[in-house]
Parts: sequence; C-alpha cells; structure tokens
Amino acid sequence: MGSGRAADSVRARYLVYFQYLGTDFNGVAAVRGTQRAVGVLNYLEEAAERLNSVLPVKFIISSRTDAGVHALSNAAHLDVQRRSGQPPFSPEVLTQALNTHLRHPAIRVLQAFRVPSDFHARYAATSRTYLYRLATGCPGPSQLSVFERNRCWALRADCLDVAAMREAAQHLLGTHDFRAFQSAGSPSTSSVRTLRRASVSPDPASPFVLPQESRQVRRMTAILVAVGLGALTPTQVKVILESRDPLGRHQTRVAPAHGLFLKSVLYRDLEDLAARNPASAQQESPALLGDFRPETSSAKAGGPESCLQRFQSCRPQVLCGVHGTEAANDPQRPANLRAATAH
Repeated sequence: MGSGRAADSVRARYLVYFQYLGTDFNGVAAVRGTQRAVGVLNYLEEAAERLNSVLPVKFIISSRTDAGVHALSNAAHLDVQRRSGQPPFSPEVLTQALNTHLRHPAIRVLQAFRVPSDFHARYAATSRTYLYRLATGCPGPSQLSVFERNRCWALRADCLDVAAMREAAQHLLGTHDFRAFQSAGSPSTSSVRTLRRASVSPDPASPFVLPQESRQVRRMTAILVAVGLGALTPTQVKVILESRDPLGRHQTRVAPAHGLFLKSVLYRDLEDLAARNPASAQQESPALLGDFRPETSSAKAGGPESCLQRFQSCRPQVLCGVHGTEAANDPQRPANLRAATAH
C-alpha cells in the first residue's frame, strides 16, 4: 500500500540555503550509528521527518565542511513527496516548517526555492566562497572576546606582512592542480580547480576562499599565514603548488577549523536563485562577523602603525580573500552537467 501512495503523490524538489555555527558538530554531514558525534544534517533530517513526506527526506549537500567549520550559507537539495491530493509545500512554508522543528539553536534555514527534478546541489554549483577570520596580537584564545572564541584563529604575532601574502596569493590564481593542498587520503577524484580572484586584506568585504574541500582551504590559509609571518616566501608557495605533493614538509600546516566560514554557494544555471542567495545579505552582518574595524586608508599596509591600529585590541580581522570556482571538467560531475558548464 505504501508504494501505491508514493506512485499517486507528487514529488517536489527544493534547494535550501542554511547556516550554522559548527562548534558543536562533527561537520555538516549526518553521522550514522551509535556514535556520540552528530552532524548538522542529523538535525535537519530530524526536522524534515515532521513534514510527513511519503518517502524519507534526505538532504544532498553542496559543500562538505569539517568539524568546527561554520557556514554563513551552505546549500542542499531535498525531495518532499506529499500524500495524494495534497499540493507541494510552498518554499516559504517549507522554510518555516523546518525552522519550527529544528532542535538546535546553532542551525537555521535561510530560504528555500523550487527547482527542477534533475537539479543537483553539488554538481550544479559553479563556485563556493569561504571566509577565514583571524586575529593577531593574541597570547591565546582566552584573550579574545567571549563572543569571538571558536570563531577566529588567534595568532601571537603582532603583525603580518600583508604585501607578501598578497604576492603569494597571486601564484594561486588560475586553473591548477591543487593536489599539494589536499589531505593525503582525500576521496576526491580530481584536484583541478580554478581560482578567479585572490586578495589579502583587512577589509571585511574581502571573503576568503576556494572551491570544494574546506580542509584544502585551511591548508592554503595556513601557507599564506606562514608567508605573512616570514616562515615562507611568496616564491615557495608557487613551488609548493607545482609540487602536487600533499605530503610535503610545508603542507603539514593546517589552519584551525574554527576560523573558517563557508560564505556562499552559487549556481550558473539558476541565475535568479544565485542573485537572491541570502549570503549576499549576510556577508556584512555584525552579529555574524563581529565588529570589524579595518585600518584607515592613510595607514601604510603592513607598517608598524597600521598593525598597532588593527591588532592592539586583539580584534579579529578578515585577512585573506580568494574566490574560486569548481572545475567544469570534474570527473565526479555527471557528463551532462560537465558539458553544460564547460567554458
């Protein structure tokens, strides 16, 4: 009888944007079994059970994030199949219902959209942008405001060489094999990515980061910070990239997870949805990003006076920005989507 009801009912696919503080979670993916660890999707799927779908609701996420990593806006698609005679939920009702039944205060569904039945949140994504936050002049995390702990990387150094970091970031622009920045056991079948823009700045409008794996982003961040500290030169970043060796001596550096935020996920084939991505409204929210006060335009970037202005209060800064797009020839992407997005 159950299969008969499923055949008579209408299935609707939705794209949902959601955000979370990752401190309490073992990443975004659901954790199965009897483990005490829990993922963000465990709570989202629990909330979706209250939708009374004929078939269980599963969230297919666009971007995996590690334990402790946050998201201003991640994305996923899901199918809801209501009983025969019942119309599909409107996106607004779906958003409200999920938020009503979410049992964890650190997760919120931002918005939902109806999408075609063949839409895929991961494979249709054309870019993923990350934001990495750090503070200098901090002897330890205890020196941070209680509102910033677990939300930025506290560095002991009083100042970073911003000019050298900018020079190093330029070596990452373009299409490259980023295997050197992957985890040694990464399941990804392709490490080729394209970075369209790279910037290093204390300006809060600068996002940090990259295509697919948050661990890859954290390794790149750590390398750029090493340049800022004088432990590496910009030229060495180019050598590391071209080595394609994830086990190299310098690739052991990994920035802490708690400073990383997934900022946005964009879709070329759904321009109207991308334009309405709620991340665009969240990117300058003081409640989420902290009270940023970048240096004045008259201060020389990297000079001792500007460092004092920026970091004397151990104030978190957005220091690195790279905007990257996933390679269109990713072998994990279905052939029809590879052809549709090649450029």
